[in-house]
Amino acid sequence: MTGSETGRGAPALSGAEAVEIFMRPRSIAVVGVSSKPGTAGRTVLANLGLNSYAGGVHIVGRAEGEIDGRPVKQSIDDLPEGVDLAVFTLPAAGVKEALQACARRGVRAVTVFSSGFAEVGNHAAQNELVAIANDAGIALLGPNCLGYTNLVDGLPIGFANARKVALVPKDGRNPAVAMVSQSGGLMAYASLTLAARALPVSYTVATGNEAGVGMADFIDFFAEDAATRVIALYLEEVRDPKGFLAAAARARSAGKSLVAIHPGRGEKGKAAVQSHTGALAGDYAAMRVHLERAGVVLVDTLEEWVDVVELLARYPEAPTQGPGVLTFSGGFCAIAHDFFEDLGLELPPLTDESAAELAPQLPPYIPPRNPLDLGTQAIWQPELTGIGTSALIKDEGVGSVLIAINSGTAKSQAVYAPHFIAALKGQKKPAILGFPAPEMNEAFEASVRENGLILSRSLERSMRALARVTHHGRNLERAARSVSHASFGDLPELGVGAQPEWLGKQLLEAIGVPIPRGGLAKNLAAAQEIAGRVGYPVAVKAQAGALAHKTEAGGVLLGIGDADALAAAWGTLHDNIARAEPDLVLDGVLVERMAPRGLELMVGAKRDARWGPVVLVGLGGVWVEALGDVRLLPADMAEADIVEELGRLRSAKLLGGFRGSPPRDVAAVARIASLVGRLMMTIPRIVEIDLNPVFVHGEGEGLTAVDALVVTAS
Repeated sequence: MTGSETGRGAPALSGAEAVEIFMRPRSIAVVGVSSKPGTAGRTVLANLGLNSYAGGVHIVGRAEGEIDGRPVKQSIDDLPEGVDLAVFTLPAAGVKEALQACARRGVRAVTVFSSGFAEVGNHAAQNELVAIANDAGIALLGPNCLGYTNLVDGLPIGFANARKVALVPKDGRNPAVAMVSQSGGLMAYASLTLAARALPVSYTVATGNEAGVGMADFIDFFAEDAATRVIALYLEEVRDPKGFLAAAARARSAGKSLVAIHPGRGEKGKAAVQSHTGALAGDYAAMRVHLERAGVVLVDTLEEWVDVVELLARYPEAPTQGPGVLTFSGGFCAIAHDFFEDLGLELPPLTDESAAELAPQLPPYIPPRNPLDLGTQAIWQPELTGIGTSALIKDEGVGSVLIAINSGTAKSQAVYAPHFIAALKGQKKPAILGFPAPEMNEAFEASVRENGLILSRSLERSMRALARVTHHGRNLERAARSVSHASFGDLPELGVGAQPEWLGKQLLEAIGVPIPRGGLAKNLAAAQEIAGRVGYPVAVKAQAGALAHKTEAGGVLLGIGDADALAAAWGTLHDNIARAEPDLVLDGVLVERMAPRGLELMVGAKRDARWGPVVLVGLGGVWVEALGDVRLLPADMAEADIVEELGRLRSAKLLGGFRGSPPRDVAAVARIASLVGRLMMTIPRIVEIDLNPVFVHGEGEGLTAVDALVVTAS
C-alpha cells in the first residue's frame, strides 16, 4: 500500500506497522457470520475462543440474536468506531460494499478470504478494493487469502479448521521459522515437515492476491520479530520486486535468513529479437541474480526448501568453505567427492595442524584426511566417531560437517549417539547427522532433537543442503565486496531503440572497452581513406539501427586486402542490402581493421523490466546459440568475483590454455564486464548491451570487442 494521505486524513499503512495490526489486533469484527455451525465465520470465531483471544470480538451477520454469547450486529455500520481488524467471510459479490462500510467506521485492517478477483481475471473488481482501502487508510490482506496464524501470541485467523495452537517463546530462545506463502497447501506441507523435526514455526501467512499488504510488508515485520530466525518464502510471483529486495536487505541486516522457492526456472526467457543477451537472461534467471544478491537463498525443490530452512535455523552463520565428511565407507568417500564437485564445491583437505593432532588418535591404517573414513574400526572403538567429528568441527579449513553413516541399525545408533552428540552439541559450524537406515532408534532420535541437532535419512539431500548453504555464504561475501559505480562523463548522444554498431562502439570506446580501429564512411573515397589510415586487411559492415542482423543480410564482408578489393566489396555490400532490405537507408559503412583472432567470448547486459540490470559473460560467437554456456552476474560484482565466475563456465578449460593455445586474458574480460555493469547501473535508458564476439587474446594482451549492439528505451 502507498504511504500517501488518505481520504480520512490518516496515512495508508504499510510495512511492519500494517502487519502488526493483523497479528496483534486489539479488536476483531467477523463479517458475514452464518448461524450454521462449521461455516467459515463460525470457524474464525471458534479459533478466537479456543485460543483465548482477549480483545474485543464483534459479529456481523444476518441472523438475529446471539452466537457464542455475543450479539449479532446486522450491519458493519453498527460496529464501534476504529475496530482494528475485520475478517470478511463473505462471497465476492459482497466484499466491495463491506469494505466501503469498514471505511466509514474507521476499521484499520481487513482480511478478505473471498475468491473471484484477479486470480480469475477479475482485475477491475480487485482494483476497486485497492482504491477504497488506499483512500480510507485500510491495510488490506487478500483477497483470495487462506488466512494466517500468529503462534507467538496464539492468534489463528483462518477458516479451514479450528484448533488451539502451541505457542512459541517470544524471546527467540528456540530458533523459529516464519512462513509466508502464495500457496496455502505448500505452506501446510512445510509447516508440518518442520514440526516433525521439532523446529518451531512462529507465523504462517497465506498472502492471497496481495492487493494490499504483501511479501515485503511481512518480511519487514518478521525482521523485527525476536521469535523469528528464518523467513521461509514460497513465491509464485513477486509483485513488487523493488520493495521485496529492500525488505530482504533489511531482514538480512537484522540477522535473519531468507529461504525461498519459486517455480518457473524451466520457463524459457522472453524472445529477444535483437540479441542473445535478452534470450539468455530470462525473467527467472534475472530474478535469481537479484534475490541472491539481496541475501535470499533460492532453492530448487520442496525438500531442499525445508532442509535449508532447518540448517539456517539451527546454524545461522552460513559457511564459505567446503564441507568435511565422516563416514564408515570408503565407497562413500568417492561418491561424496563426485557429488560435491557436481554441486560446485570441493572437499577441503585437513589442515596440517588438524592432521597432526588427529593422527595419533587413529589406528595407523586410517589416514587423517577429508573425507575421514573410519571403516569398521568404529564397531570396536565407537569413541572414534566423536574424535573424528571433533577434528572436523575444529578444522579451520572445513566449513560444515556431514556424518554419513550409510549403514546402521537402531542398536548401533544407540552406541554411537553419545559420541556424536558430545562432539556437536553447542557448536556453531553447520552439521548434519546422516543415517539412511531402515529403522531409527527412538531414544537416539529423541536425544538428537533435544540437543537441537539435525538428523537426516537422506545423504544426497544432506549434501545438497550443505552445498546450497555454503554457496549462500559465498554470495554474502561477494555482496559485501560489491562495487559502487560512478557515472561516466563525455559519452556520445544515443537515440531510441537499437543503436547502429558504429554508435554503440563509440559509447563502448568512451567507457574503456577496446574496439577495432576504424570509422564510419559515407562513400567509397572515405572508406578507402579510413582503410589506408588503419591498415589492411579490413572489414566493412553496413550500418543502420534497424539492421539488427547484418550478416544474414549480406551486410558484413571480411578480410578485404587492398583498395581495389575494397571498391568491389563496397558495391557487393550495397547490392546485398538492397536485395535484403530494399527500403532501408544506411547511416554509412563501418570500416575497421581486422582484429587479431582470439577466443570468442560474449559480454552482455540486460535491464529486466521488473528486477533491474544483470550482466552476462560466456562462450561467444556461434557457440552462444549452440551451447548457452554463460554466467549471469549482478551488475555491481567485483572484478575478482567475475574472474571466478568465468572459471565456472563449462568451457572454462579454453581460458587456461587448451591444446597448445595460450592462456587467455581473463582479467581483461572481467574488466569490461565490470564496465558494462557500471554503464547499466548509471544510465537507466540503456536496456540491453550485446558484445559478441569479443576476441580474447593471450594473457596480458587484452581483448577486442568486434561486434556490439546497444538498445535504449525512451
